Amino acid sequence: MSENNKSRFVGFDQLKQSISMQQVLDRYGLLEKLRRSGESLTGPCPLHQGHNPTQFRVSLLKNCWICFGDCHGGGSILDFVARMEGITVREAGMQLQDWFNMRAGNGAQGGNSKVIPHPAMQTRPSAPVRLTNAPLRFALGPLDGAHPYLKERGLTAETITSFGIGCCAHGLLRGWIAIPIHDAKGKLVAYAGRWPGVPPEGTPKYRLPRGFRKSLELFNQHRAAKAGSSELLVVVEGFFGAMRVWQAGHRRVVSLMGSMLSAAQEERIVEMVGPEGRVLLLFDEDGAGRKGRAESRERLSKRTSVGVIRLEDGQQPDAIEPQELLRLIGQHSEEEVAA
Repeated sequence: MSENNKSRFVGFDQLKQSISMQQVLDRYGLLEKLRRSGESLTGPCPLHQGHNPTQFRVSLLKNCWICFGDCHGGGSILDFVARMEGITVREAGMQLQDWFNMRAGNGAQGGNSKVIPHPAMQTRPSAPVRLTNAPLRFALGPLDGAHPYLKERGLTAETITSFGIGCCAHGLLRGWIAIPIHDAKGKLVAYAGRWPGVPPEGTPKYRLPRGFRKSLELFNQHRAAKAGSSELLVVVEGFFGAMRVWQAGHRRVVSLMGSMLSAAQEERIVEMVGPEGRVLLLFDEDGAGRKGRAESRERLSKRTSVGVIRLEDGQQPDAIEPQELLRLIGQHSEEEVAA
């Protein structure tokens, strides 16, 4: 630890009063993995990578968490960050100050220090907060856009170039297909990795950088926003689904990067289309896709017009031929006009 950090004042009580567990969970991209009931959140424990859907519980009112599984305990936001990062509670406090732009004076006299409360804690613990992913200060490259896996996924050279994807030759994504992710303004905020083909045992299909909050972004939003606002906004689950719809000729398409719609993504979708706009959900036809589609439709339909495309059992948008994709989307457009 640097000498500057050793003398840095960390007001634990002020941090716990100013930052909510909801904000911290959202910072890690964990909110979408937890089930909410009133002012409580429940789900598998992210600290020991548990699978029991009821072992990890969060009280938003008390601003604390507890794990009834392998963690054998709980605590505050400080304890949670310390466990997640493998650092001390004091270091966790400094990390929280940096993440949420808290201002505190240095030195041993904590009485004169001022911490500016985060807006979320000035109302209810569940108040929405517009967080962001920081833009990357680097770009991977060169990426091999001629990798045979991309052709196997049915992508053309034009699509590969437009999305800037390709096989990475170095770093943590060496040997993976790197997919650039941009925020709504078009700034590069992360790279997703996709193993080219069936991954080895113990290796996931996709890899996202630690600390990146996919729940805050819509993949391809900056490109989709440039398409005609009169077109339907098609929402899919995955990266390749979005690229295939784009390639088919319907450019107003975004991806959730998963089957569940986050609160931040809901806001972005509504902002894109407005109350008079139209959203078309084109999810994978499997258990997770059907569940995500139903929940997304229920929430979005309260704020804008929403339609769905139901595929054949087990079918995914990224495996549908371009002409069929356009037919399905066009058919729904005609139905909306007729209605």
